[in-house]
Amino acid sequence: MAADRYRFKPYNVGRWLIWGGYALVMLAAPLIWTSSLSLTMLSQIGIAIIGCLAFNMLLGQGGMLSFGHAVYSGLGSFFAIHTLNLVSKGELALPVSLVPLVGGLAGMAVAALLGYVTTKKAGTPFAMITLGVGELVWAMSLMFPGFFGGEGGISGNRVAGQPFLGITFGPQIQLYYLIAIYTIVCTALMYAFTRTPLGRMLNAVRDNPERVEFVGYNTQIVRYTAFIASGFFMGISGGLAALNFEIVTAEVVNAARSGAFLLFTFLGGAVFFFGPIIGAVLMVLALVLLSELTQAWLLYLGLIFTFMVMFAPGGVSSLIMMNLRVASFGKLRQLWGSYLALAGTGFGILAGAGAMIEMVYHLQLNEALGPQLTFMGASLNAKGLDSWFGAGFVLVVSAGLFELVRRQFVRQWGAVQEDIEKEIKRREALA
Repeated sequence: MAADRYRFKPYNVGRWLIWGGYALVMLAAPLIWTSSLSLTMLSQIGIAIIGCLAFNMLLGQGGMLSFGHAVYSGLGSFFAIHTLNLVSKGELALPVSLVPLVGGLAGMAVAALLGYVTTKKAGTPFAMITLGVGELVWAMSLMFPGFFGGEGGISGNRVAGQPFLGITFGPQIQLYYLIAIYTIVCTALMYAFTRTPLGRMLNAVRDNPERVEFVGYNTQIVRYTAFIASGFFMGISGGLAALNFEIVTAEVVNAARSGAFLLFTFLGGAVFFFGPIIGAVLMVLALVLLSELTQAWLLYLGLIFTFMVMFAPGGVSSLIMMNLRVASFGKLRQLWGSYLALAGTGFGILAGAGAMIEMVYHLQLNEALGPQLTFMGASLNAKGLDSWFGAGFVLVVSAGLFELVRRQFVRQWGAVQEDIEKEIKRREALA
């Protein structure tokens, strides 16, 4: 009887190591990258992590494709900036560190208001309704300048109230650690949500809504509850963004912001929980660094998205997990040669296509600066036949070699998977 009553359950050491490493990276990152640009990017990454994970509560866990989810982070930003201004005027006794929670509550309230109608449908109708709601709120942002601030937006000052232990949130490093704490806590809460009965039922609604209704659950209520929870975390993301930038404009609720959440959550991988975290990092790198490096960054982003949809629809996280599975069986070393060949030929394609794209953009947008430009350390003449021939030659040759290497890799990958399946069956037989 005692043996049945008391059972030893060992700690999941791997999970503790992963979460501990995640928190350590978040807290130690500004000690490694100390420049102002680095701190700004790290702060934006933390904000984007919360937003992408919240969006994935619908997309990845519930199978709900939303085209207007920036509404909830954007309205959270507006409520947070108005709250911050009340704190600055002394009309509200609230610590600045709790202002993002106001954004979260605002996002949750708006999600409760709009989500009941939105979640009555699923699939394509749900996506179209969210698109309509997003456009409606964006139009309202121009119609009600008293709340949305018109084209100039609403500005604020995060250095408000009495400092606590010398913390004023004026220096970026102080604000970053506030964002890091919110990011760690929100990530843990959203992961905990996936382990709850509601989270499991949300997965069931995604996979087989008819069977969920058959066993007595209301699928609309399940979707609605998840929608409210997602709105809360989106609002926290928006509240942190309001503190970070100290200004909120109408662009935070437009379709481009919603599209960014969708695009980078997909690129990171909506199938696995950590996929949106990767997507958030890619989002900041693209919107901050890539946009500064080239005027054609949106074109590159579209090409990358197309490539991922065609060859890796599970996102970056699925590629990582597939290779971890191969590595766990000791087969990864067989693929290193092919990976290096794919990387080399892929870089050649990027160099050739990128050179041609940059020359086109240079001729269209920077013609007054002359035909000369620099790309990847090489000097190109946008009007010179030799530059165009060289770029085309590199592109064609690299593309041909890439296809040959890809076919060889497909054969190797298939052989490795067969060996893994045989090993799994052998282990099952021994067990």
